[in-house]
Amino acid sequence: MADLLRVRDVVLEYERPDGSFTAVDGVSLTVREGERFVLFGPSGCGKSTLLQAMAGFLQPARGAIELDGRPVAGPGPDRAVVFQEFDQLLPWRTVVGNVAYPLRIARGRDGDEALTEAMKFVRLVGLEPFADAHPHQLSGGMKQRVAIARALAMSPRMLLMDEPFASLDAITRHKLQEDLLRLLASARTTLLFVTHSVEEAVLLGDRILVLTRTPGRVRAVVDNPAAGAHHHSAAALAVQRSVQELLAE
Repeated sequence: MADLLRVRDVVLEYERPDGSFTAVDGVSLTVREGERFVLFGPSGCGKSTLLQAMAGFLQPARGAIELDGRPVAGPGPDRAVVFQEFDQLLPWRTVVGNVAYPLRIARGRDGDEALTEAMKFVRLVGLEPFADAHPHQLSGGMKQRVAIARALAMSPRMLLMDEPFASLDAITRHKLQEDLLRLLASARTTLLFVTHSVEEAVLLGDRILVLTRTPGRVRAVVDNPAAGAHHHSAAALAVQRSVQELLAE
């Protein structure tokens, strides 16, 4: 697989009243076309900050981020982002309206065409019976399905997900993890996924980048032969142990 995204010696900083704070220090990585790549580490290690930089929301203090060999200068339709928060939907639009909205704004589709295209993705995430419902009528898991449908409808080169299932109950989280694997196989979209759950990292990631505690640096990149396997399979448990040992170093 060819490299799609390259991050080279990136440093990400915030300005605080007491001075500059380094969240990510000298991180380099590559994400290959079509793979599922996971950023894993403890809370506060800079995972989400790094994802925001790759999405184009933050500019590095030093280093470079490139997509297809071109510098990432800001957000773009080639990268779709799904966050953890449930309030990322437009509350005055229906389920299908939320999915159709970026097709009209970013892709220039007319109203009927956008709605027809949006319904394909509403069906894909199993929400056709709720197509005309508004966000306040949906559960947290259903809202995340809408956010995923909206992201995939844009046909992005990359889907960036920042702990999207962290606030859900265990049963819903597991169901959405399985749904995501199925959807990615269908959509052939490259995934960049942030998590602090080792089980989730091993289930979803073809490769897992383990970050140190703040400031985030690369501890290791782990190839994961157990991607997609059951949480408690022997292969998955072996990779989970390896990743946890790296985190403890």
